[in-house]
Parts: sequence; C-alpha cells; structure tokens
Amino acid sequence: MFFPEGAVRVQVYGRPFDIRKTFDGLYALIRQAFGCDPLSGDLFVFINRRGSQMKVLYWDRTGFCVWAKRLEQGRFVSDWAQVRTRQMDWTGLKLLLEGVEPARFRRRFNLPENALQAA
Repeated sequence: MFFPEGAVRVQVYGRPFDIRKTFDGLYALIRQAFGCDPLSGDLFVFINRRGSQMKVLYWDRTGFCVWAKRLEQGRFVSDWAQVRTRQMDWTGLKLLLEGVEPARFRRRFNLPENALQAA
C-alpha cells in the first residue's frame, strides 16, 4: 500500500522491544504505551534492543499489516539513551529505513570502496 506523504503519522516506540511479538502483542503494546487506537491508520514502529530489526504495524481498513526489516550490518538506532517515544512524519521513517539518522544526517554504514568504484 502506498501512503500520501503528508497524511501519514508515524509513531516510534522509544524503548527496545521483544522482536518475537506478533499482531496481538504489538496491538496490546500500542494500546498500553502510546495510548492510541491501533485502528487509527497510523504507522507504529518498533525496534529491537540491538537496533538491527524493525517492525511496523498498521491497519489498512481490512486488517493489520506488519512490515519487518532486518539489517545485515549497521543499526537503526545508534544510542538508545537518545531515543524517545515520539511522532515523526513519513519522510523521517523513510530516512530511518534508508540508514540516515535524521538528527545527525549520517549513514549507519559505509559502503566498501570497491562498491563505490563499480557505481
């Protein structure tokens, strides 16, 4: 599903969570931690303790969907002490998925030099 850029709210959970949680576990966490209605259409983002896996839960009018991403190297979160539960926009989520920390504007990993020469 594609989202219009300005219409999507993204809620980021500011603490590490158990990546084994599924639909029901994430639903309960949203109700408890965010105090939001999971059926609102917002995207709810959860990152594991190592910062290498992310799950996004959202409601698409017919049921819940979960996106999952696991990094082979690098981390979504470099320092958990600086992460807070907050709302961000769709662009911020895209930057996070691509490896750019919006507050610092740096990549979470460096490409090998031979990959740069091949491009």
